[in-house]
Amino acid sequence: MNWTPLSQNRSDFKPIWATSLPQALNLIKEAVQGERNDELFYDELIKLAPNSEQASIITSIRDDERGHNSMFRGMFKEITGQDITGISSEQYQRISSYEEGLEKALQGELAAVEKYRKIWFGLPVGVYRDTVYGIILDELKHASKYNYLLTLDRTTI
Repeated sequence: MNWTPLSQNRSDFKPIWATSLPQALNLIKEAVQGERNDELFYDELIKLAPNSEQASIITSIRDDERGHNSMFRGMFKEITGQDITGISSEQYQRISSYEEGLEKALQGELAAVEKYRKIWFGLPVGVYRDTVYGIILDELKHASKYNYLLTLDRTTI
């Protein structure tokens, strides 16, 4: 087979999750504005954990999430010169059980990976993109931890 590679500068290919910088910045803003509800959720889930080992795992995830929010705020400030203000208008929905909370947390981590991939695509190559890649890896690690906790919860019934 004989083929000639296209110049990378001429490619018309566009991934389905391609995002512009303004869209990426808006997604960062949305992610950070949900901080209050995230904190309430983690506090509730930690209290529902059946033992200190499981509470410690959730606490470590919460602490990672606080770091992510801080990094997103820093990136937003450096790129735009503005602070992120305001909080989500969504009402916090309490969870009815530990298992429900773990399932919600797992789905939330997977949804975050989808959102952060869009953010990653909209940022310029360099430290911001690399930082978001690290955050995506953390979200995948969190999803694995929630799967572990769900497995523990379901095998002790």
